[in-house]
Amino acid sequence: MAGLATGHVHHQVATMGTTITLDLFGVNDEEHDALAAAIWHATEILTTADAVFSTWKHDSPVSELRAGRRRLEDCPPEVAEVLELCADARAITDGWFNPWALAGGVDPTGYVKGWAAARALDAFDALDCTGVIVNAAGDVATAGQMPDGSPFRIGVTNPFLPQTLAFAVHSPGAVATSGDTERPGQLVNPFTQSQQVHYASATVAGVDLGLADALATALVVGGPAVLELVGQLAGYHAAVITHDGTITTTDAFPYIDLGANR
Repeated sequence: MAGLATGHVHHQVATMGTTITLDLFGVNDEEHDALAAAIWHATEILTTADAVFSTWKHDSPVSELRAGRRRLEDCPPEVAEVLELCADARAITDGWFNPWALAGGVDPTGYVKGWAAARALDAFDALDCTGVIVNAAGDVATAGQMPDGSPFRIGVTNPFLPQTLAFAVHSPGAVATSGDTERPGQLVNPFTQSQQVHYASATVAGVDLGLADALATALVVGGPAVLELVGQLAGYHAAVITHDGTITTTDAFPYIDLGANR
């Protein structure tokens, strides 16, 4: 992505229970066909992920797997791929991220949104532009940079004042934020099934958005023990916001204090 133009293209995809935005910077204005093809490919990746992994659609492969109407070997191959990645995340977090501990059967939702957004980002690899952002409702995958060469800055919503930002992050490629202040009760302790959480919000910056998404979820329910684990994980950094508004980060978290500009 080495284009020198300064064009900005914004596209929205309604899928996976949310609106996913695609933002392309420094787009070469002469690449109309390549741009359209890349956006179509990214959209197909996201809508296919929804069709395969949705737990709300009765006939999706994952819904049928959960209900015992389909075997894993009869599902699309990406189901086994994601479940293997979920198992890795479960091991990394000492079980605090555990899709197998949720009611109703295995639910990879806490991994798959970030995983799908990162795959959609790959659709733009050959496009002549300076950078791309795929934002899946708080799970953000980035590649490249702004046309002026500056890194992407990703804002993190203040969990107590959703119309404002708590801070921003220099993106290393993936930034995921999790919390339950907007929809209390959506996150569950996999050991006790309690809906009580340690943090109002947790943000993980790293190299892979699927794992960053899983780590952020584990942090909210697991608390300081998981924060220590993330602090020891190469390539990943975390920031948490407590219920009294205190922000704590691991070493080298790419934190940007917005100060009066919030």
